[in-house]
Amino acid sequence: MEPGLDSSKISEMDFHSLNAMLNLYDANGKIQFDKDREAARQYFLQHVNQNMVFFHNFEERMRYLIDNEYYEKELLDQYPEKFVEDLTDEAYKMKFRFPTFLGAFKFFTSYALKTFDGKRYLERFEDRVVMVALGLAQGDQDLARGLTREIISGRFQPATPTFLNLGKAQRGELVSCFLLRIEDNMESISRGINSSLQLSKRGGGVALSLSNIRESGAPIKKIENQSSGIIPVMKLLEDSFSYANQLGARQGAGAVYLSAHHPDIMRFLDTKRENADEKIRIKTLSLGVVIPDITFDLARKGEDMYLFSPYDVEKVYGVPFGDISVTEKYHEMVDDARISKTKINARHFFQTIAELQFESGYPYIVFEDTVNKANPIKGRINMSNLCSEILQVNTPTTYNEDLSYKEIGKDISCNLGSMNIAMMMDGGDFGGSVDLAIRALTAVSDMSHISSVRSIEDGNDKSHAIGLGQMNLHGYLARERVHYGSEEGIDFTNIYFYTVLFHAIQASNKIAIERKVTFGALKIRSMPPVNSSTSTPTRCGSPPPPACAKSLPKRASRSRPRKTGLR
Repeated sequence: MEPGLDSSKISEMDFHSLNAMLNLYDANGKIQFDKDREAARQYFLQHVNQNMVFFHNFEERMRYLIDNEYYEKELLDQYPEKFVEDLTDEAYKMKFRFPTFLGAFKFFTSYALKTFDGKRYLERFEDRVVMVALGLAQGDQDLARGLTREIISGRFQPATPTFLNLGKAQRGELVSCFLLRIEDNMESISRGINSSLQLSKRGGGVALSLSNIRESGAPIKKIENQSSGIIPVMKLLEDSFSYANQLGARQGAGAVYLSAHHPDIMRFLDTKRENADEKIRIKTLSLGVVIPDITFDLARKGEDMYLFSPYDVEKVYGVPFGDISVTEKYHEMVDDARISKTKINARHFFQTIAELQFESGYPYIVFEDTVNKANPIKGRINMSNLCSEILQVNTPTTYNEDLSYKEIGKDISCNLGSMNIAMMMDGGDFGGSVDLAIRALTAVSDMSHISSVRSIEDGNDKSHAIGLGQMNLHGYLARERVHYGSEEGIDFTNIYFYTVLFHAIQASNKIAIERKVTFGALKIRSMPPVNSSTSTPTRCGSPPPPACAKSLPKRASRSRPRKTGLR
């Protein structure tokens, strides 16, 4: 393809060819971003518009989608039909356009409602946004309007399961991530695999902690060398996630976490080697390692690190291995003859992690003592999720011999969404946008009742865990000509996230007051008395009071570089 093609030739090109021109420089050696925009336009002209089901009017469309069980009637019954029509009109009047071909292609390939044969489209982007907003607002018309505005503007984006499923009659769940712990017994292992199947088919990513399972060669019923360890469990889980996907719309995704001081840790890491035996190689399951501070201390000193049998640790301490602070109990466990142990070189362990991360990107790492020192909730954090951003407390579930629940523990589900930093800085109501996002994520928690995995349902009902992520920091800094990692960039990042946190906590507090409910699992910590006469005024670089919410830096002019730091 030659650069500088005239418009008539461009209109004859298919959208894939136009998109491919992004890989070619023009006559001036510049990337041809205009070809990407033209590819998006041609994608609609050549494909989307040709395959969109036509309706004469709004009423005909809604009757068809409800009567044929494409849309969830119960959701729409919460609103007057005229309101839904007016909201849809408002959404279209915002004149949303996909800025890139890949964005449009991804939406219509993965998110838009299609006919049951998968050949024709029943939704445009605005239609999907309206249905998601109506679902999240749960009958609140003002909230539905606000969420429609936030999503179309790009300030807030619900996570994939929420945006994909809400409003559809044939759908999965709305929750993004699930965390399950597995105990050292066959009942828990089998329940964990079944729970993974159930959760994966509903559309969420699932992470499991394997730290409590006894190592390979450990005794079973006092008979030595009987346990197969964690690798066979990992293989079963990998097959489960490959099998259970959400109607083909979202592939199953799983992760497993293991303590650095588990005797199977090196076998665990070897499953990701490119030349690993196929009997143990793990191809699609993500791996994570939970590392306490003591491990780094041992490596720093060039010493060996001991690995402790979870079976023996639980016998001695009466609690599972994952609930023990290895740093606090390390030397005590080393000296305890009742606990079987082996040792490896600590520096070799970290070298192996570095090699594997270079080869495969795995394992993820959770710094166990760091997160537990910062944890304000009663209990212990011993794992994370598929993307390693969720750090929450779990508790074990126990079973009767018939596999019924003896005591339901607390596993974790987390409802995620993201805000676009550049769009937030351009918006007119920073706090209002955060408030709407928190209410949207709370609604996801309210609507999630996964009774097939009772520990997840119980954990969600008690915690209402949400995660409000922030994206496009690099884009905003580049737009404002601020170097990534510079003092100015770090100053902005700190103030921005402090302000989001303030408004998020404020919104959560409002919801608690409105519902007259409280969260009772916080640790009670004594605070030192404050002497008002000698205290230093709070700066906006610290967790901000309400006044600091107004002190975000103004955007610099895009016509010239910024020369001064944030004030």
